[in-house]
Amino acid sequence: MNYVPFSVLNLDNPFYDSLKNDYKEFETWFKKKQADGSKAYVEIERSTNEIVGFLYVKVEEEEIADVSPVLPAKKRIKAGTFKVNAHGTKYGERFIKKIMDHAFSENAEEVYLTVFPKHEGLISLISRYGFIHKATKTTENGRELVFVKDMKLYTGNVLLDYPLIKITGCGKYLLSIRPEFHTRLFPDSILKNENYDVVQDISATNSIHKIYICFMSGCSNLKPKDLLLIYRTSDKLGPARYRSVVTSVCEVQEVKTRSDFKDMEDFIKYSSAYSIFARNELIKLWNADSYGKPKSLFIIKMTYNVALGKRVINDTLQTEYGIGSAPDTYWGFMKLTDDQFLNVLKGGNVNENIIVY
Repeated sequence: MNYVPFSVLNLDNPFYDSLKNDYKEFETWFKKKQADGSKAYVEIERSTNEIVGFLYVKVEEEEIADVSPVLPAKKRIKAGTFKVNAHGTKYGERFIKKIMDHAFSENAEEVYLTVFPKHEGLISLISRYGFIHKATKTTENGRELVFVKDMKLYTGNVLLDYPLIKITGCGKYLLSIRPEFHTRLFPDSILKNENYDVVQDISATNSIHKIYICFMSGCSNLKPKDLLLIYRTSDKLGPARYRSVVTSVCEVQEVKTRSDFKDMEDFIKYSSAYSIFARNELIKLWNADSYGKPKSLFIIKMTYNVALGKRVINDTLQTEYGIGSAPDTYWGFMKLTDDQFLNVLKGGNVNENIIVY
């Protein structure tokens, strides 16, 4: 996803036709944005080089007076123009995450957007992540619904609260992932020395939800709402102490094992939506054995809540936060104390507004 000036975008692109049809003033508005240097988030599908997603956001602080009922003055992010050509790769979820990221960077209290009732797919998407129908806007274009998300409201529902993380009453763990899988699964956590071309147009890349599959027995302890620090292991280009880094924070939705599936096809159907593995790779994982017995398989479904603003390296974990300092430390999966977890968030420049105590 790129944040680009309107001036580099071609208004004649067929992608914008539906917006022109919905909003009579769209062309005039677009040209004004081209002239004043405004920017928008744009997603380009690599295989076709075509626009598949567009998002314009702006900060507002005044009351919203052109809707009924009037919404009082607050600092808000308005998703002024939001369109995604959905085709099964969860682009919509990735744009929702971008809206949330933008809101936290601006310390906004709310996020809102207007949508015509006919756009049922978009309404379903935003409702899933805590947007509530609060008002109605009527113009010459027709009647639009005003959906608002309170960025500070915590309900206890993993999806409605996304991306807030509650740090009390849950377990905290470090979970490792190899470099070749990391960037494909967590594109917003890409390291500066990595090649963005490895980020593929697949559901796992674009989605808020992720599925992590492993054989680490410690994962049997995971429960819904537990928090995970995603730890990208060394790329072997230098000492692991300086090449292994914490990059992201995720929240566990559910954990399944082999016994939770009727058969291999049931496992593949569940895992393929949000994992980075192809069918043949999932088959190998299902059939993996140890001394003639099936390996203990753990399938972790989680939400991708935040990418650390500053990556925290292994050396810092050990010397400053007391994580993994023992010689026999297993870095694949590790339980953390509350203080260790919070220290990593602080060291990683995670916005405090995302944390619920």
